[in-house]
Amino acid sequence: MASTVVAAGIGLAAVGFAGRYLLRRMPNLSQRMAETVKKLDSQSLANSKYYKGGFEPKMSRREASLILGVSPTASKIKVKEQFKKVMAVNHPDRGGSPYIAAKINEAKDMLEK
Repeated sequence: MASTVVAAGIGLAAVGFAGRYLLRRMPNLSQRMAETVKKLDSQSLANSKYYKGGFEPKMSRREASLILGVSPTASKIKVKEQFKKVMAVNHPDRGGSPYIAAKINEAKDMLEK
């Protein structure tokens, strides 16, 4: 019985010291976490390969090429191949947005002219 009480006392002391250590380090940890999260957000946005911004009121060749992921001077064959890939992922019958599908069609029409 005495050994159980001693073991419980040592366990409580260990929990107390660990808690005190964490409380003393907490302000420093929270500051580091905030800095790390801010750094990760800025890096992930800077390295994103996706276009940042909405659609223009009237589609240009540049915007159409960004939507399909081809150069503005791409051949009709390349435009058609890329259109099939992009539309397969964004088709409304497969859970895609009808608005995005319309923009993809508009981009294909713009680049095939």
